[in-house]
Amino acid sequence: MKYVLASASERRQELLHRIIRDFEIKVSDFDEDTILFNGNVEEYVINLAKGKAISTREKLHDNAIIISGDTIVVLNGKILGKPKNEEDAYRMLRELSGKTHRVYSGIVVINMYNNKIEESAIYTEVKMGDLTDKEILEYIKTGEPLDKAGAYGIQGYGGIFVEEIKGCFYNVVGLPLNLLNKMLKRVKE
Repeated sequence: MKYVLASASERRQELLHRIIRDFEIKVSDFDEDTILFNGNVEEYVINLAKGKAISTREKLHDNAIIISGDTIVVLNGKILGKPKNEEDAYRMLRELSGKTHRVYSGIVVINMYNNKIEESAIYTEVKMGDLTDKEILEYIKTGEPLDKAGAYGIQGYGGIFVEEIKGCFYNVVGLPLNLLNKMLKRVKE
Protein backbone atom coordinates (compact mmCIF):
# COMPACT_ATOMS: atom_id res chain seq x y z
CA MET A 1 0.00 0.00 0.00
CA LYS A 2 1.09 3.51 -0.77
CA TYR A 3 0.89 6.14 1.98
CA VAL A 4 0.79 9.90 1.45
CA LEU A 5 1.24 12.54 4.14
CA ALA A 6 -0.56 15.75 3.18
CA SER A 7 1.74 18.01 5.20
CA ALA A 8 4.97 19.96 4.85
CA SER A 9 5.53 19.80 8.63
CA GLU A 10 8.90 18.27 9.44
CA ARG A 11 7.57 17.35 12.88
CA ARG A 12 4.68 15.36 11.39
CA GLN A 13 7.02 13.66 8.93
CA GLU A 14 9.42 12.66 11.71
CA LEU A 15 6.61 11.33 13.90
CA LEU A 16 4.88 9.43 11.07
CA HIS A 17 8.12 7.49 10.47
CA ARG A 18 7.48 5.87 13.85
CA ILE A 19 4.35 4.21 12.43
CA ILE A 20 5.06 3.98 8.68
CA ARG A 21 8.53 3.52 7.24
CA ASP A 22 7.82 4.54 3.66
CA PHE A 23 5.47 7.35 2.63
CA GLU A 24 5.31 10.18 0.14
CA ILE A 25 4.82 13.82 1.01
CA LYS A 26 2.29 15.80 -1.00
CA VAL A 27 1.85 19.28 0.38
CA SER A 28 -1.75 20.41 0.16
CA ASP A 29 -2.58 23.77 -1.38
CA PHE A 30 -5.87 23.91 0.51
CA ASP A 31 -6.88 27.44 1.51
CA GLU A 32 -7.50 27.21 5.27
CA ASP A 33 -9.29 30.57 5.23
CA THR A 34 -12.25 28.88 3.50
CA ILE A 35 -13.09 27.13 6.79
CA LEU A 36 -14.94 29.42 9.16
CA PHE A 37 -14.74 28.94 12.91
CA ASN A 38 -18.27 28.55 14.31
CA GLY A 39 -17.22 28.04 17.94
CA ASN A 40 -16.85 24.23 17.77
CA VAL A 41 -13.07 23.71 17.97
CA GLU A 42 -13.09 19.96 17.26
CA GLU A 43 -15.28 20.37 14.18
CA TYR A 44 -13.10 23.25 12.98
CA VAL A 45 -9.80 21.40 13.30
CA ILE A 46 -11.24 18.28 11.62
CA ASN A 47 -12.54 20.41 8.75
CA LEU A 48 -9.09 21.93 8.28
CA ALA A 49 -7.50 18.47 8.13
CA LYS A 50 -10.28 17.18 5.86
CA GLY A 51 -9.79 20.07 3.44
CA LYS A 52 -6.10 19.22 3.15
CA ALA A 53 -6.80 15.50 2.68
CA ILE A 54 -9.44 16.02 -0.01
CA SER A 55 -7.29 18.57 -1.85
CA THR A 56 -4.42 16.06 -1.86
CA ARG A 57 -6.67 13.18 -2.98
CA GLU A 58 -7.78 15.19 -6.01
CA LYS A 59 -4.15 15.46 -7.18
CA LEU A 60 -3.26 11.78 -6.89
CA HIS A 61 -3.27 9.59 -9.99
CA ASP A 62 -3.28 6.25 -8.18
CA ASN A 63 -4.69 4.88 -4.95
CA ALA A 64 -3.12 5.64 -1.60
CA ILE A 65 -3.87 6.05 2.07
CA ILE A 66 -3.82 9.78 2.74
CA ILE A 67 -2.98 11.13 6.18
CA SER A 68 -3.71 14.74 7.01
CA GLY A 69 -3.62 16.73 10.19
CA ASP A 70 -3.97 20.20 11.57
CA THR A 71 -3.05 21.49 15.02
CA ILE A 72 -4.25 24.64 16.76
CA VAL A 73 -3.83 26.22 20.18
CA VAL A 74 -6.91 27.46 22.02
CA LEU A 75 -6.89 29.79 25.02
CA ASN A 76 -10.22 30.76 26.60
CA GLY A 77 -12.11 29.88 23.41
CA LYS A 78 -9.77 31.94 21.22
CA ILE A 79 -7.66 30.25 18.52
CA LEU A 80 -3.96 31.07 18.49
CA GLY A 81 -2.61 30.04 15.09
CA LYS A 82 0.89 30.53 13.75
CA PRO A 83 2.15 34.03 14.51
CA LYS A 84 2.28 36.51 11.63
CA ASN A 85 5.55 38.03 12.87
CA GLU A 86 7.71 38.48 15.97
CA GLU A 87 5.29 40.96 17.56
CA ASP A 88 2.43 38.51 17.14
CA ALA A 89 4.57 35.73 18.66
CA TYR A 90 5.33 37.99 21.64
CA ARG A 91 1.61 38.76 22.10
CA MET A 92 0.69 35.05 22.04
CA LEU A 93 3.40 33.99 24.47
CA ARG A 94 2.45 36.84 26.82
CA GLU A 95 -1.20 35.62 26.68
CA LEU A 96 -0.19 31.99 27.36
CA SER A 97 2.13 32.89 30.26
CA GLY A 98 0.97 31.31 33.52
CA LYS A 99 -2.18 29.84 31.97
CA THR A 100 -3.52 26.47 30.89
CA HIS A 101 -4.52 26.16 27.26
CA ARG A 102 -5.59 23.34 24.97
CA VAL A 103 -3.82 22.04 21.89
CA TYR A 104 -6.24 20.45 19.43
CA SER A 105 -5.37 18.25 16.47
CA GLY A 106 -7.72 17.12 13.76
CA ILE A 107 -6.65 13.98 11.92
CA VAL A 108 -8.20 12.63 8.71
CA VAL A 109 -7.23 9.37 7.04
CA ILE A 110 -8.63 8.48 3.61
CA ASN A 111 -8.14 4.97 2.26
CA MET A 112 -8.60 5.29 -1.51
CA TYR A 113 -8.37 1.48 -1.92
CA ASN A 114 -11.65 0.80 -0.07
CA ASN A 115 -13.11 4.36 0.21
CA LYS A 116 -13.03 4.33 4.03
CA ILE A 117 -12.53 7.63 5.81
CA GLU A 118 -11.64 8.14 9.46
CA GLU A 119 -11.70 11.56 11.09
CA SER A 120 -11.07 12.46 14.68
CA ALA A 121 -10.02 15.27 16.99
CA ILE A 122 -8.07 15.19 20.21
CA TYR A 123 -6.92 17.79 22.70
CA THR A 124 -4.18 18.04 25.29
CA GLU A 125 -4.14 20.53 28.15
CA VAL A 126 -0.87 22.41 28.54
CA LYS A 127 0.05 24.55 31.57
CA MET A 128 2.57 27.23 30.68
CA GLY A 129 4.82 28.64 33.36
CA ASP A 130 5.08 32.34 34.10
CA LEU A 131 7.25 33.87 31.38
CA THR A 132 9.31 37.03 31.75
CA ASP A 133 9.61 39.52 28.91
CA LYS A 134 13.31 38.64 28.66
CA GLU A 135 12.54 34.91 28.29
CA ILE A 136 9.94 35.59 25.60
CA LEU A 137 12.23 37.91 23.62
CA GLU A 138 15.19 35.49 23.82
CA TYR A 139 12.95 32.64 22.68
CA ILE A 140 11.64 34.65 19.74
CA LYS A 141 15.26 35.32 18.68
CA THR A 142 15.68 31.54 18.12
CA GLY A 143 13.09 31.75 15.31
CA GLU A 144 11.34 28.64 16.66
CA PRO A 145 8.00 30.29 17.57
CA LEU A 146 7.37 31.75 14.12
CA ASP A 147 6.09 28.60 12.40
CA LYS A 148 4.19 27.03 15.29
CA ALA A 149 0.62 27.32 16.47
CA GLY A 150 0.57 29.27 19.71
CA ALA A 151 4.14 30.47 19.02
CA TYR A 152 5.94 27.65 20.84
CA GLY A 153 7.32 24.19 20.18
CA ILE A 154 7.15 21.79 23.11
CA GLN A 155 9.70 19.51 21.43
CA GLY A 156 12.23 22.36 21.09
CA TYR A 157 13.40 25.30 23.16
CA GLY A 158 9.79 26.10 24.07
CA GLY A 159 9.59 22.92 26.12
CA ILE A 160 11.32 24.66 29.03
CA PHE A 161 8.26 26.88 29.50
CA VAL A 162 5.79 23.99 29.89
CA GLU A 163 4.97 23.15 33.51
CA GLU A 164 2.50 20.33 32.94
CA ILE A 165 0.57 18.50 30.26
CA LYS A 166 -2.56 16.36 30.52
CA GLY A 167 -3.07 14.16 27.50
CA CYS A 168 -1.02 13.13 24.48
CA PHE A 169 2.43 14.71 24.23
CA TYR A 170 2.68 13.89 20.52
CA ASN A 171 -0.55 15.78 19.91
CA VAL A 172 1.18 18.94 21.13
CA VAL A 173 4.08 18.23 18.76
CA GLY A 174 1.57 17.92 15.89
CA LEU A 175 0.66 14.26 15.30
CA PRO A 176 -1.07 12.19 18.01
CA LEU A 177 0.58 8.84 17.30
CA ASN A 178 -1.68 6.57 19.33
CA LEU A 179 -4.85 8.03 17.80
CA LEU A 180 -3.41 7.92 14.27
CA ASN A 181 -2.30 4.31 14.68
CA LYS A 182 -5.84 3.29 15.69
CA MET A 183 -7.33 5.23 12.77
CA LEU A 184 -4.98 3.55 10.29
CA LYS A 185 -6.02 0.12 11.56
CA ARG A 186 -9.71 0.99 11.16
CA VAL A 187 -9.42 2.27 7.58
CA LYS A 188 -7.62 -0.94 6.54
CA GLU A 189 -10.32 -3.29 7.96
